[in-house]
Amino acid sequence: MPLVPGSPEQDVKVVAPGRRRLWFGLPRNVYILLCFTLGKGFQLSIATLTVNYYAHSLGYRPDFIGVLSAMPAIGSLAAAVPVGMLADRVGRKVILICTAIFTPLFLAGIGLGTSAPWLLICAFMQGVVSTAYWVTNLPLLTESTTERQRVGVFALNSFLLLGVGALGSLLGGAIPEFVGHVLHVAASSTVPLRWGVLVAALSTFVFGLPLWFLREPKRARPAENEHVIAASGTSLIAPIENAPAQSTVLIAPVENAEKLMQAVPLKERLPVMLFAKLLMTDLLFTMGEGAVVALIQIYFVLRFHLSPGTLGVIFSISGLAGGIFSLTAPLFVHRWSKLRIITTVMYLSCPLMILVGFAPTLLLAVGGEYTRSFMRTLIEPIYAAFQMEQVSDRYRATLSGFYSVTWSIGFSIGPAAAGWLQTNVSLSTAFVFGACCLAMSASMLLFFFGRGFPGRGQAPRPGY
Repeated sequence: MPLVPGSPEQDVKVVAPGRRRLWFGLPRNVYILLCFTLGKGFQLSIATLTVNYYAHSLGYRPDFIGVLSAMPAIGSLAAAVPVGMLADRVGRKVILICTAIFTPLFLAGIGLGTSAPWLLICAFMQGVVSTAYWVTNLPLLTESTTERQRVGVFALNSFLLLGVGALGSLLGGAIPEFVGHVLHVAASSTVPLRWGVLVAALSTFVFGLPLWFLREPKRARPAENEHVIAASGTSLIAPIENAPAQSTVLIAPVENAEKLMQAVPLKERLPVMLFAKLLMTDLLFTMGEGAVVALIQIYFVLRFHLSPGTLGVIFSISGLAGGIFSLTAPLFVHRWSKLRIITTVMYLSCPLMILVGFAPTLLLAVGGEYTRSFMRTLIEPIYAAFQMEQVSDRYRATLSGFYSVTWSIGFSIGPAAAGWLQTNVSLSTAFVFGACCLAMSASMLLFFFGRGFPGRGQAPRPGY
């Protein structure tokens, strides 16, 4: 951005560390973070398939396995906000490296343990340390990319988590089969399944090694936002609120620098009301998604009497195709504003949910679920970028921590309410409940953030 006329300088630009350009014009940080996300996708998909089977091979009953499955979510709920605030204070690179070390450690503890207390403790701690990824990854990606790059990078991040899941599930099933064949034991026995859990732990550790080369972008400290420097009484250099790290610093003539110095806030406070608006809408969104996503497999089994093999094929295709479809998100952002895409998809998802719940045939139900799932994965990176752009870099990890809390609560309340409705009313009413939650979430987003949001051909406001 050029300086004001009469200034002897030409352009003044601030380039944050970690923004060195590599292939496709993206910084090195982005490739390091995406590499770790790839390993995280393998870890999640393999562990999801093998940990419960491993506990079953030890002789534990389904009631204990259910508690074991809930322990990581409980650990994440307890640690999300403190970890996010700690990341904002000590730095996100340190926290991310810690999760790359301790997540495989506690996951391996599950694979090597046999006693019930040990398994529960390791599962809880694995949830505690894993939450560091969820509260630091998006803020670091946000700070390492420009606004034009951000949605595309977030889409690729979602694809590595969702699309790779299908490959990880196949790998998680193949590892016990291979080990069982080598040892001449059943694949469902303890030792082959233990190797599956250990490979899931190893993937996080190996793909986390490049994190040591991560260069954390420098964030403005409070002291750096507390002053305005006047040059010769005629020019002023001032920080730009909520500007990305690569933004041009403006130098403008000021007639009365002292008045402007008084107008600049001395300290950036936690935006409590903004946090409340973002978290309320996200809680409703996760409740609606949780009501449908968590029980969709059981619904198809009870409604259409599908076998596990057929069910697995349906949702493997859905996961892989949805991950690929999320890569198209940048094409939509270039044409419409983020808020318009998010709310439009939410409103369109409501009748699709109801269609799935009341579909008379399997083909119609699967078609409605595929369409709903594709649209959901489309807005995943767009919604994430929209959320992160609403707050300054100083509070992004804290906001991510609160989002982990709303996710845990939403995916607890939503499935619980849906299960009660399916048991006491009908199978289809759970989808009506989910649709109502999504409609309220979209309406609240428009009410809180939609005043004067741009239409086609208009320049969007920052954050849109």
